[in-house]
Amino acid sequence: MNDLSPMNDFRTLPCCAPTKVRAGILTGSRAESAQRVRASAGDTANMVKLEGGRFLMGSEDADIVAADGEGPVRPVTIDPFYLDRYPVTNQEFGRFIAATDYQTEAQRFGWSFVFKGHLPPVPDTPEHPVGLSWWYKIDGADWSHPEGPDSSVRTREQYPVVHVSWNDAAAFAQWAGKRLPTETEWEFAARGGLEAKRFPWGDDLTPEGRHLCNIWQGDFPDVDLAEDGYSAPAPVDAFQPNGFGLYSITGNTWEWSADWFSPDYHLYATRLNPVGPAHGQARSMRGGSYLCHASYCNRYRVAARTSNTPDSSTTNIGFRCARDV
Repeated sequence: MNDLSPMNDFRTLPCCAPTKVRAGILTGSRAESAQRVRASAGDTANMVKLEGGRFLMGSEDADIVAADGEGPVRPVTIDPFYLDRYPVTNQEFGRFIAATDYQTEAQRFGWSFVFKGHLPPVPDTPEHPVGLSWWYKIDGADWSHPEGPDSSVRTREQYPVVHVSWNDAAAFAQWAGKRLPTETEWEFAARGGLEAKRFPWGDDLTPEGRHLCNIWQGDFPDVDLAEDGYSAPAPVDAFQPNGFGLYSITGNTWEWSADWFSPDYHLYATRLNPVGPAHGQARSMRGGSYLCHASYCNRYRVAARTSNTPDSSTTNIGFRCARDV
C-alpha cells in the first residue's frame, strides 16, 4: 500500500494517471480546509475586508528557488476574509504584553538572532548558531530590545514588532480574537487585485526609478546603500499601500502564515480554501524583508515563500492577523 503521508516527495508521482497517494492527499486536504481555524471576534476597525474569489496562485518565473515550491501556477478559490491593514506594531504588541503578562519565546530562551549590521563592534568570537556570518546570537535581544538589552522600541511604536516566533504571533492573534492568515489568503491579499505579477504594483521592481518597498540595495550582507531610505525595519506606513490598501506587504519584515510548510503538498491539495499539511517541522513565511537582495534572496515577490521553525525569532520576522467575515 502506498504511504499516504502528506510529506512524501510528490514530484516523483506520475502526472498522467491517478494514484492512491494523490487521492489520499486531496481527501486529507479537503478535510483540513473544512476544519481550518476560524476567528470572528476581533475588532475590524483597522482591517481590510477582502471579498476573496478565484485567482492564480504561484509562480513559474525563471529565478524562483525550486526547493521553495512556488509553482505551478494554479487557480485557487478562497472565501471572503479580513486582513490587518498593517503588520502588528510594537505599540500593539506592547498592549498585548501589558494585558496578559505574556513572555515571548525569545524572552524565555534569553536570546534571539540579530543581524550583524545593527550591532556595535562584537567580540572576536561571536556565536553564529546557524552557520551564517550575518546572524549573531545576542543575549537579551527580544521584541522590546531589538538589538540587545541596551536597545529599546521607545521611539519605534509604529514599526513592525520583530523577535516574535510563530507561537508568539499565534498567541497574539488568539488574544485579539483573530488568527494568522493562510498562505493562500496572504498571497491573494499581497497581489492587490493584479494577476500574475511579480510585485503588488506590477513586474518592475523600481518603476520609473522609484523604490516601493524596503529591501536591500548594495552588496549583501556587507554594504546596504539604503537607496529606499532604510537599512533596517521601516515604519509600517513608510511606503504606499497595494491595490487593496494593505501596507508593508512586501519587504520590511517577513510575515508568519498559519500553514505548515511543504514544497510539494499544494501540488495535489484542494483548490478551495487550501491550507498546508496537517503536520510539519516549519511554518511558512511570506513577503521578504529588508535583508532580501536578488543576489541571495529574492523572496520579496508576491508568490515567493520560505519557512522557519515555530520557535524561531529574528530582527526581520513579524506578522499580521486575519479574521473571518
